[in-house]
Amino acid sequence: MKILLVKPFSELLVAKRLEEGFLRLEPLGLEIVAGGVPQEDDVRILDLGLYKDPVRKFEETVRGYLPDIVGFSAYSSMVGTVKQLSCSAKKIDSGIKIVVGGIHATVVPADFNDPFIDIVVRGEGGTAMREIIRRHKNNEPLYFSDIAFAPAAPDFTVKAASAPPSYPDVRDIPRPRRDLVERTRYFCVWTRSDTNRLDHLFPQVASMRTSIGCAYSCSFCVIHYLMNGKYLKRDPEDVVDEIAGIREDYIYFVDDEMFLDAARVRRIAEMLKEKGIRKHYISWARSDTIVRYPEVFKLWKEIGLDVVYVGLESVDESRLAEYAKRTSIDTNRRAVNILKDFGIMLHAAFIVHPDFEADDFCRLEAEIKRISPAEITFTVLSPSPGTKFWNDNRNRFICDPYRFYDCMHTILPARLPLRRFYQHFGKLTSLALRANPLRMQRIRVPLPDFLRAVFCGTRYIFSLYSIYKDYKGLLKDELIYGKHA
Repeated sequence: MKILLVKPFSELLVAKRLEEGFLRLEPLGLEIVAGGVPQEDDVRILDLGLYKDPVRKFEETVRGYLPDIVGFSAYSSMVGTVKQLSCSAKKIDSGIKIVVGGIHATVVPADFNDPFIDIVVRGEGGTAMREIIRRHKNNEPLYFSDIAFAPAAPDFTVKAASAPPSYPDVRDIPRPRRDLVERTRYFCVWTRSDTNRLDHLFPQVASMRTSIGCAYSCSFCVIHYLMNGKYLKRDPEDVVDEIAGIREDYIYFVDDEMFLDAARVRRIAEMLKEKGIRKHYISWARSDTIVRYPEVFKLWKEIGLDVVYVGLESVDESRLAEYAKRTSIDTNRRAVNILKDFGIMLHAAFIVHPDFEADDFCRLEAEIKRISPAEITFTVLSPSPGTKFWNDNRNRFICDPYRFYDCMHTILPARLPLRRFYQHFGKLTSLALRANPLRMQRIRVPLPDFLRAVFCGTRYIFSLYSIYKDYKGLLKDELIYGKHA
């Protein structure tokens, strides 16, 4: 049996610029799904984000490979793209079974109630695909329980409204098939250096998942709902064994919050140290986790933790409360100082609220100066499909809330005209890039990497300044330019 697993492409310019210039991670979810395919079957992964003409590449691949199953994993912004590609595949061969999974399929499966989609998978795809293939070979019904079902099924509405299914035991989830992608195409800009020089500013990076879910429930985040509030952890021995088998020297942990179980991550670090495994790591962590377990981060620094992404989110206590972060400004600042004391690079992530006025942007500009040198990024507050925040605001969306759901385009009304809003937004990122450690600490990098960083950074900033143009034809000009445009 032949299985083609497809990662769709991003349509919006700002997402493309981000992937081209700063961060392009391997399709780890599809690699895990591929890990569930039996050895006797042929499986391929197609990452359409790597191609200038992704639709043509997809159609050429389907015609040349003629798969029995085409599986898509898609974010909310890719719902329309998946339907378009599914239609194209069926026109090439109507016998192909189209399977759709991923976060959006798990949370809002009804959106894939489409005549060209055969199966919707909710939850963990690696174990589900294994069962789908077994049933396909035995000519059994492909739809089972509330995990994989047909969009045209009579009880589809009931299933679509139900809570996401429980995740399987983490020990049953297959290891990713990293051999199925062109590994040299995946990278992350890496600005941390202990020697004041870098051999690679854009090193080849592997992605890895050591846990699933989060114990917290921030209002803008879908993970708590997706996982039914559970936080699943892989055993330290299993994690270390996978790290040892990864050929890249740089690893990006994609966990929502890897460090919640301090004893577990401490044991992972100790085992890596005992085995002499030395790599470079990036991970996410909450500020209160850093403050609660500073010794754990000190230990991880010793074995290669270079950068920690921290969702500081806001400089206002009231906003942190609104976002249900369960942290404080004081906790955030203590976490920043701890990371700096240990020599771990801070990647601070802030949320720009659509209600922002000029003074709010100025306060964030001041915060950039206060915490730099650091990597600093900004997103626009966007309700995640499936959350209470989404349902409470569904009558306020100013545009297609799926197509523009990239946390850069506001899907809620902005207080400022959109042109002014994104002028301020672009300025924030411009100031942040100037406050990065490469510039402020004068870290030496290879000239080609330096030129690439300047080129990509400039293009990315211009794409941010120009986001307002994406709304033309969708909104009244006064909402974009102001009443006196």
